[in-house]
Amino acid sequence: MRPVPADTEAWNAYLAEGNARQARKRVSADVILRDLTGRILTVNPTYKEGWDLPGGMAEENESPDAAAVRELREELGLEITIRRLLVVDWVAPHGPWDDQIAFIFDAGTLPPAQAARVRPHDDELSEATFLPVAEAANRLRIRQRNRLNAAARAISDGSTRYLRDGVEAW
Repeated sequence: MRPVPADTEAWNAYLAEGNARQARKRVSADVILRDLTGRILTVNPTYKEGWDLPGGMAEENESPDAAAVRELREELGLEITIRRLLVVDWVAPHGPWDDQIAFIFDAGTLPPAQAARVRPHDDELSEATFLPVAEAANRLRIRQRNRLNAAARAISDGSTRYLRDGVEAW
């Protein structure tokens, strides 16, 4: 017999059991951060092949936007403000990984002096540089490239894009 909400302890145990059975999603949160010329910040991770957008994986019970802010502080020493959501991408299971929800946020534009000082602050990144969108896209893996291109379109037309495995859903 299912408990009733009035029996708080039994009801919470019942809900916790249901929660434990539900799917959990990995969450990544990256940002588009520009300099005054419109180039975007790209980073070269030391722990995987290819370049990436700045950001990373959310920790347990951390919101995607908070994860992006934390990752830029830890990896680049930057204090950013999230301006808006640009892209949400559902990533299908691949290799050893379960599915994932990937977010890209607009973090605005850095002033020239600050952009000139951007450097990796930990051993997860070997390089950080501002590149034109097309050049940055060419350095990224296909999944990330598709997200970047969708984010660039979202910036230009003021929309938010939803992708399924890197392909715009509508």
